[in-house]
Amino acid sequence: MTWPGALDAIVDVGGVRVGHEQRLDEHWATGTSVVLVPEGATAAVDVRGGGPGTRETDVLEPSHLVQKVHGIVLTGGSAYGLAAADGVMRWLGDRGHGVRVGPDPKHVVPVVPGAVIFDVPMGDWGNRPDAGFGHRACENASRTDTREGNVGAGTGAVVGTVKGGIGTASAVLDDGTTVGALVAVNAAGSAIDPDTGRPWIPTAGLRAPDPAEVEAGRQLFGKRQGRHGPIDRPLNTTIGVVATDLELSKAECRRLAVAAQDGLARAVRPAHLLVDGDTMFALATGTGAALPAPGEQGWAARLDAVCAVAADVVARAIVRGVLAAEPVDEVTSYTRLYPSARE
Repeated sequence: MTWPGALDAIVDVGGVRVGHEQRLDEHWATGTSVVLVPEGATAAVDVRGGGPGTRETDVLEPSHLVQKVHGIVLTGGSAYGLAAADGVMRWLGDRGHGVRVGPDPKHVVPVVPGAVIFDVPMGDWGNRPDAGFGHRACENASRTDTREGNVGAGTGAVVGTVKGGIGTASAVLDDGTTVGALVAVNAAGSAIDPDTGRPWIPTAGLRAPDPAEVEAGRQLFGKRQGRHGPIDRPLNTTIGVVATDLELSKAECRRLAVAAQDGLARAVRPAHLLVDGDTMFALATGTGAALPAPGEQGWAARLDAVCAVAADVVARAIVRGVLAAEPVDEVTSYTRLYPSARE
């Protein structure tokens, strides 16, 4: 049995802070989100899309030297947006957070993996996140930020034919373990079943939309909509972070990242396309309990239970990101396309 955390957000996980920076006006629609773990957290990644844009993912291989990261960057701007991680590194380094590489406490190199979404058609060419976005997202970071929709990396996101956005959720297991997720939903596939007008996974607070709304949505299905009208290339890639307060190894974290992709595939269909760059990171802050050692009684069952919950919170975070998103010019939103769905 599980229940939502106190804030029903990734910041329910001990040691995690979240910050966003975005710009949304007639020329801009993009932003950056950071999941900060300044004291370090074990991390892993799973990449399933055929067109990823990533940074520092090789360091997360279980056999590689570095064991902990200090932040994860989710950002718009396609590959250009990876520059946002430079600002996150500067913010962390200025505060002495990172891998110690010299005699002075300030001699550190923060480890900051990241991934991007393709949102460039939503703004003027050249308007994309840079190091300043990353630095300001860190300045904004807190243990209480639960914003969803058109914030941070979700500002220019589109999923299928409707506006995407940032979504977050959390769950607490019977033993007190907390699992949370933060996802930027920007997929070539759809989070909505066109035949029902509902999200692919059951969602509390929604009812079946009126048939006329379902038919209107069906007419849009499969059409690629940009900010100022139809586009040839779909906006794509869903990226996110799933975190737990458990103490895990890098290999165990990798199982969490794999499970997170399962949640993505439940909530977005189809997922993991060649034009997507679907990337999910996993963090274990170690602020809670530890698993039994591998091979000991209960180890596999406990890890499997946590992974199952990870998939659930990712799927729920994706739906919440879509429901919270607001229209941007010609890109409609779920709540505008299906206004009768809200109970």
